[in-house]
Amino acid sequence: MTCFKSVKKLLLWFAFGACACLVLNGQARPSESPSQPPAQLNSPFLTTAPVTVPEPSPKAVSFYHSTMLLLAVVVLWNLLIPAGFLFTGFSARLRSWAEKTGRKWYFSYAIYYTAFCLIYFLLLLPLIYYGRFVLFHHYDLSNQSFDRWLSNSAKSAGIILLIGLAAGWIPFLIIKKSPRRWWLYLGLLTPLYLCFTLWIQPVLIDPLYNNFTPLQDKEFEAKILAEATRAGIQGSRVYQVNTSVDSKLENAYVTGLMGTRRIVFYDTLLQTMNEDEMLFVTGHEMGHYVLWHPVKHRAFKSILILVSLYVACRLAGPVIGRFKTTWGFAAPSDFAALPLGLLAIWLFCFVNLPIYMAFRRHLEHEADRFGLELTHENHAAATAFVKLMQMDLGVPRPGAFFTIWFDSHPCFADRIGFCNTYHPWETGQSSQYEEYFRPAEGSAGPPLSPAQNNKH
Repeated sequence: MTCFKSVKKLLLWFAFGACACLVLNGQARPSESPSQPPAQLNSPFLTTAPVTVPEPSPKAVSFYHSTMLLLAVVVLWNLLIPAGFLFTGFSARLRSWAEKTGRKWYFSYAIYYTAFCLIYFLLLLPLIYYGRFVLFHHYDLSNQSFDRWLSNSAKSAGIILLIGLAAGWIPFLIIKKSPRRWWLYLGLLTPLYLCFTLWIQPVLIDPLYNNFTPLQDKEFEAKILAEATRAGIQGSRVYQVNTSVDSKLENAYVTGLMGTRRIVFYDTLLQTMNEDEMLFVTGHEMGHYVLWHPVKHRAFKSILILVSLYVACRLAGPVIGRFKTTWGFAAPSDFAALPLGLLAIWLFCFVNLPIYMAFRRHLEHEADRFGLELTHENHAAATAFVKLMQMDLGVPRPGAFFTIWFDSHPCFADRIGFCNTYHPWETGQSSQYEEYFRPAEGSAGPPLSPAQNNKH
């Protein structure tokens, strides 16, 4: 009992410390000066002027603080749930019941995993409801009906359940067959799994939630395809998705692998941005596409997972040996060790996140540079980020702790500042990615910037 109380206190203090850091270090203070009016962004007299970084509205700051608090609760709750499964011995009792019911190894696993997922989902459901439904409606960022939210939540739980039933047993089998080298075998399988999910996601998973269609504006689509040809992308696929049925947030992203790769725009984004802004956003996403960022992202993630698996393999024996009486299992190959695996994932993620997020921000900065070099639309790029920040209730400079641990993109202030200052073509300097570009049709080189046009 003494060990149990000590570990429980340690987990509670760890979670409390995470909460305190998230809330106290992630402050974003609004300025007393008014935000820049959106109407100024499209003024014809400011198409080459630097764009001022607007201050966050009080509503945006409130949303930021609410999100930080929610994030702290999520961290705390996802530590306590698996810890509760372990230290109450419930996971071991659930395993014993599954073995009696299923008898054979896989059926025992399937029964245990199904029951575990159902209980975990029900414990998380109130938090999911508040975070993805109540909070977003409160800040007028969602118009999703309760029935649609419940349906989408059930679909997500079902997908996790099916993936676990189809492949979740593999780690337990590998650990059982190779107690010393399982970390290496699982690490080698990780990039295959990540690439497979990236390949099937746009064609099998995403359509379960929304409708994806080709761009309806054919004139704009032709301009995007011309831009893709300049970027060296042949036969590119560009889609729009009807996220407006659920959300008022704006976004665009690149997804898929090989034959399923595509660029996707939220229909909300298409409704608020002008053509020049959209072409920069497209160039940004093409940067991800051309520079193979999805593959680099998963390769880097696989390396972090491999290192984490090695550390987990070294620690699993001593940790389980110390608490095997309380937990009710003596090896990581036991199904009852699943909560321990989840707990380890959360802890390793927390440790690895600063490195992982720094790499993600690097990729996003590369894509910003690519988009600017492809379009030369500095002003439109900056105003696009302003619109994204204002429409999504973002803050230009989040707290340092949030940026280091949880922000996958450079902050809006840095991105707008970069758009204002990065234009090597205006001084005759070489662009970093010009080797990827082809001359525009009917021209000998990339389109001239507004400043260059004014010189002639």
